[in-house]
Amino acid sequence: MAKFTDTISIHVKAGKGGQGAISFYREKYIPKGGPDGGDGGRGGDLYLEASNSYYNLSHLFRDRVYQAESGRQGMGANKHGRDGHDLTIKLPPGTEVLDEDGELICDLTNDGQRFLIAQGGIGGKGNAFFKTSTHQAPRFAQPGMPGEEKHIVLNLKLIADVGLVGLPNAGKSTLLAKITNAKPKIADYPFTTLIPNLGVVQRADTTSYRIADIPGIIEGAHKGLGLGLSFLQHIERVRVMLFLVDVTGEDLIYTLHLLREELKTYNEELTSRPSAVLLTKTDLMDDETLQKIIDQFPGETIVPLSAHSGHNLELLMRTIDTLLG
Repeated sequence: MAKFTDTISIHVKAGKGGQGAISFYREKYIPKGGPDGGDGGRGGDLYLEASNSYYNLSHLFRDRVYQAESGRQGMGANKHGRDGHDLTIKLPPGTEVLDEDGELICDLTNDGQRFLIAQGGIGGKGNAFFKTSTHQAPRFAQPGMPGEEKHIVLNLKLIADVGLVGLPNAGKSTLLAKITNAKPKIADYPFTTLIPNLGVVQRADTTSYRIADIPGIIEGAHKGLGLGLSFLQHIERVRVMLFLVDVTGEDLIYTLHLLREELKTYNEELTSRPSAVLLTKTDLMDDETLQKIIDQFPGETIVPLSAHSGHNLELLMRTIDTLLG
């Protein structure tokens, strides 16, 4: 499995314009024809394009120079040099493009969305261009202009409708695998999920939405503790938050408070989005004890469920439908 990469810096460089030609028309019995040097070709442009074929940025190489083709030199007989081929770098939807100072250049959110990041240089004029009535045999031509080049940072923020947020080993990956087409790694120990996972839910009415499983949050995640900031950015675009609380854990009220505080400290706007609290692993709890736990969360939208047994998964689906509106 390729390494998951969500931030990378690269150097992009458009093609250089081709050199204009210095040439004079020559034919039998016409030893001193006029200038006929053609113009150089235009340098290729460099585009960034969002593509659903890519999930992260691991296909790119850090600090590599990605360069479009340069234009070809002009030729005699007023022949124009061939334009350089454009280069398109494919990126996963949700990729932000930043300059060296961290300023946003563009945000590629939709499949097929393109952005011209570096424009190719124009080709130089051949000596035929400079012929005048007073200067009929110019022996000079223009060089091609250099293409634009810049150092950029690509920062991926996954695009999903619903985000699963919880402590390590709260059952997020198990739930994702149960209700979507995703196949995340699942094991009975904390931090099994080391990268974000995306799954698609296909409803009977043909509607669908994407759910993101974010690696477990611990106290201080907004400061980079645990897996920290490397994954918190992936919930910035979600429309609905689902907070998973393991009913077999300790101090469940504090657990929910911790999750919300970490999100609030990272980005206060996140806590204002529609949300529900999922009480997980309820198959390990008797009904009476479970009801006492539910009563601890007044005013919350509560969905007690078990991904293992499938209990209340349809109720969860209906709750998500309602939250998404």
